[in-house]
This record gives sequence, structure tokens and C-alpha cells, in this order.
Amino acid sequence: MRVLLLYPLFPKSFWSFEKTLELVNRKALLPPLGLVTVAAILPQEWEFKLVDRNVDQISEAEWKWADLVILSAMIVQKDDFLSLIQEAKRRGKRVAVGGPYATSVPQEAEMAGADYLILDEGEITLPLFVEAVQRGEPKGIFRANGDKPDVTITPVPRFDLLNFDAYDNMAVQFSRGCPFQCEFCDIIVLYGRKPRTKTPQQLLAELQRLYELGWRRLIFMVDDNFIGNKRNVKLLLKELKGWMAERDYPFYFNTEASVDLANDPELMELMVECNFNAVFLGIETPDEESLTLTHKYQNTRDSLVDAVDAITRAGLRVMAGFIIGFDGEKSGAGDRIVRFVEQTAIPTAFFSMLHVLPDTALWHRLEKEGRLRDKLNGITQTSLLNFVPTRPVEEIAHEFIAAFWHLYDPLSYLERTYRHFLKLGAPKCPTKLRKVSWTSIRALAIICWRQGIVRKTRWKFWVNLLGILRHNPRVWQHYLSICAVSEHFLEYRVIVRQQIEAQLAEYLEQERQLQAEHTQRVGAIAS
Repeated sequence: MRVLLLYPLFPKSFWSFEKTLELVNRKALLPPLGLVTVAAILPQEWEFKLVDRNVDQISEAEWKWADLVILSAMIVQKDDFLSLIQEAKRRGKRVAVGGPYATSVPQEAEMAGADYLILDEGEITLPLFVEAVQRGEPKGIFRANGDKPDVTITPVPRFDLLNFDAYDNMAVQFSRGCPFQCEFCDIIVLYGRKPRTKTPQQLLAELQRLYELGWRRLIFMVDDNFIGNKRNVKLLLKELKGWMAERDYPFYFNTEASVDLANDPELMELMVECNFNAVFLGIETPDEESLTLTHKYQNTRDSLVDAVDAITRAGLRVMAGFIIGFDGEKSGAGDRIVRFVEQTAIPTAFFSMLHVLPDTALWHRLEKEGRLRDKLNGITQTSLLNFVPTRPVEEIAHEFIAAFWHLYDPLSYLERTYRHFLKLGAPKCPTKLRKVSWTSIRALAIICWRQGIVRKTRWKFWVNLLGILRHNPRVWQHYLSICAVSEHFLEYRVIVRQQIEAQLAEYLEQERQLQAEHTQRVGAIAS
């Protein structure tokens, strides 16, 4: 069996980092970990080729070679995902699909022509699919029926299928699931509220495989809440600490965690000792009422400002996600988010309007209330809300644009980054200069030219760089890499403003037409 694994295109987004990746000659931020894990679970006598559409085009030879096409996608990849199914069917290929999008809305993949729907988690459903194929069944839907797999049986992903040179980060996963109950989150729907973890030996085997294949850069632990099972995470980190030291610290790590990380100094210290240098926090909003209403209670127990400060001083750069458009939200939410980001000096604040994801508690509540609008259309960071909010859409949209424009003003971003790195704890692992290449020299020269000479940041750039070299010199490489990230946001904020304003104008015109039609009907009835 010759299997072509396809990963659809991502639209431009907060996470795509095109301009930043161009500086270091990379094509995508992260590889499709799900597909290389699928390849490891399927029979190893099968042959595999992987094409990530964010990196390469699919060649005619690859289409002809394949007996079976397998796709996985997230909701934001919807358009290319459905197009690839149709293209594969046009070529007479059998098509199997899975992943978060297909699992959440299986009917859309089925309508597009997919033959096999491998839904939920693959450790359970992929073996069912293989059995069906071996019996000669031409179609099938395979579900876990509420069961969650023991991830200690998950094999080492087929990292060898990836083109390492194309990616800026590598991806591994230690756990699935999250213990919290945020109303808008689909993670607990897909993976449950009981975090399941691999064994430390399992995760180390994955890292060893990456080490053997020559990876020596950043690894993103893609767990949606890395610290959901703190006991098991600490067991992992204690093993990882020695493994990293024995190999002279070949990787940096980033991950995602809940804000209660700030309450566990031992855990933060272990992470830093294992060469973790950044963590993404889902802060969402500084408005406690909104946090309570959306059931994100873990963010209301302690001061969010103090939590960010504690994590930063421990040596972990904070990235954070923010959302505008919660029910009951008061005017000025965008300004309050900006003030919080400036107060805490978080450099990269991932900011979006609220979008309701399928099968979440929020989805079911708003569907019952008759407030869902467009449903899955436009679930991206440059689209309007897909539901009827409790305050005017145009007010939320204007606040979003204004806040985004301020957060990624070049001078504002540079100042926050500088203040953040001044209080960032010094690394506890030996810091080595990365291998010098013409690509890295060119990237440094471009950053210095654009931010240190051309733009209004020119004076602050050099003063701040000297300040970092004087007060926290061991983070200077990390500091410059985060300065480089602003190259993406400088362009992306223009995209955000243009696309949101265009959609808002269309939305308001539709509302005017609906109001006019309503007035005509009322007039006709009255006459």
C-alpha cells in the first residue's frame, strides 16, 4: 500500500510568521506532527510519502504513485482540505481523512467525497481502518465511541518523513487533555478533561530520534496544557534534565501551560533547567467577569499580573492569548487588554475576536439561543465573530483593530520586548552561539537595518540592545529573535485592519438591507 499523506495550506494568520521565516530561509513554523504520528501507527510495511502544502507542491509523480491519500486538518485549513479531497477523487484515489476538523464536522468531509473518516484519536480508530481496508471495504466511518486511548502505546512519530530544513520549530507531544472547563475551548471536547501522558522514557525516545536525525533547534511541546498533570510532568522533567546535560543541551523548548504554573516554583525551575525558554498562556482577558462567565475560573484565583511576572522572573518568556467578544463584555475591552499587555510587558500577545468552535459548550449554548451565525465560515483571526454578541459587532471590531494596531506598532513592540527581557531570569543551561551561517548573518543584518536604521525605532533599537548586553547578556540571541518576530506583525496588522474593515462594511450593509426588508413587511401589514 502506497500512502500519500497530505497537510493542507494554512491561511495567513498570527501563527504563520511568513516575514519572520523568510529571514531565516524557512517555509513553515511547525511540521504536521499528527500525520507523522499516523504514519507510525499504520502498518510499517506500507510505503509513505508526506507533502506539507505549506512547504511544497504536490507533484504529478506523487499523485500517480499513491494508492491511498490520507489528510488531516484543523478548522482554519478547511478550504484547502476540502479542495484536496475533491482533487484526489477527481484522480480516482481513495481518500481517508482525520484530525480535529474532520472529527468536529465529519459531514463536510463526507460531502466533499472522502471514502474513509478516521475520527477521534488514531490509536483507537486507525487499527479499525486498517482492518476495514484489509477486508476490502471501500468506505467506512471509524469512531472511538467515547473511549480515550492510553498514549503510552503511541509509537515514535515518523520524523524521517519530514524535510527538517523547511521548518523553524520541531513538534513533540507529551500529553493530551486539559483538566479545566473553559466554555469556548474544543480541546476538552476532542481529548477530554483527564490529561493522559506518555512515559518519560517514551518522550525521551522521541527526542533521541530527533537528535539522531540531526535536529538541533527549537522544539515546541504542542500539549494544549503541558502542566495539566503536574506529577507526571515533573517526572518527565527530572529525566529530561539529565538527558539534556549529557548531550550538551541540543534543543530549546517552548510549550503551552495554564497560568497556575506561576504557583509552582519547583516546576518552573525544572523547566528552565531543561532549557525551556518560553511558555504560551491563555489569559484571554483581564476582565474577571468575562473569565467567570466563560468558566475560565483558573484565571480568576490569583492576580494575572503577578502570575506573568513570576513566570518571567523564573526565566520563561511569556507569550499570551487574548480574546475580545465574550458575552457580557463591557465597552473598552480592547483598551483594557492593551493596558494589561503593556503593564506586563508581554512581547507577543496573540489577539483575536471570539469564534465559536463546533461541539463546544459555547457552541451548544449559542445554538440553543439561536445566536450562531455563519457557523464554520470564517473561523480565522481576520474574520468577524461567527455569532451574535451581546454588544454591537461594529464596536467589537473597531476595538479589535485599534488594539491590534497599537500592540504591533514597531516602537510599542520593541519597548515591551526590552522590558520583558530585562526582568527575564537568566538561563540556567549553558548558552552556546548557534552555528554561524550566511543565513543567520543576513537575518541579523536585515533586522539591524530595518529596526536600527530605517524605522522610527532606530534610536531605541540600539539603546535597548546595549541595555540587554549590559543587564542580561546571556539572553541577547533570544532577545534579537523576538525582535525579529515583529517583522511578521508589522505586515499582519495591515491585513487585519483591511480584512476586518471590509467584512464589517459588508456586514453593516446586510444589516441595513434586513432592516429595510423588515420595515417594508411591517408597512405592508399595516396597510
